Amino acid sequence: MFKTRKEIVFVVLAGIFITNAVVAELIGGKLIQIGPFVMSIGILPWPVVFLTTDLINEYFGEKGVKKLSFITACLIAYAFLILFMAIVIPAAKGISPVNDEQFLAVFGQSMWIIVGSLIAFMASQLIDVWIFWFFKRRTGERKIWLRTTGSTVVSQLFDSFIVLGIAFWLPGKINFDTFLSSALIGYTFKLTIAILLTPLIYVGHHLIKKYLDEEKSAEKKEDTIE
Repeated sequence: MFKTRKEIVFVVLAGIFITNAVVAELIGGKLIQIGPFVMSIGILPWPVVFLTTDLINEYFGEKGVKKLSFITACLIAYAFLILFMAIVIPAAKGISPVNDEQFLAVFGQSMWIIVGSLIAFMASQLIDVWIFWFFKRRTGERKIWLRTTGSTVVSQLFDSFIVLGIAFWLPGKINFDTFLSSALIGYTFKLTIAILLTPLIYVGHHLIKKYLDEEKSAEKKEDTIE
């Protein structure tokens, strides 16, 4: 385990990816207002998920992202199962600093939201991977911005509409106009953040490449000495 720097890089990126994806689902019930726009606070960790998805794509390929996405989806489902059990088990009366009503208000998620978020997550990740490699096969190592930003632009369009559609529009909690406007606002925010993060993609790419190249150089020196 962890004999190579590439293994260490994957574990670190996977940990960041999974943590932010799970946290985004857990905090998604809180709404924030930015100017005239209202959106879920769960949007905040997603830019980090975009960033790590692109870096994993770059260094570990299509299979690496797909496997990690399936693992993360299972972990999100597991987290919701544990939360469901925690909600069902009653709090100690007069002892617990958080009562059942408070706990439910923060962590209570409807099944529609859980289903919607999981389907949206998997769909957007698979679309992201496909588009990323569509561009990379045509540009090689050039135009990192095109494959990273391009894949995010399309995948998050699907994510924004799927999660709101399944969680709120299909059950009749919001009308179609509200669904459309909310999805477009969320998508615009994600798109803006993705574009602003483009320089960080290059920074992350450079640091990882430098870190891995140092190991390759050391291995070549050892081979030469032998």
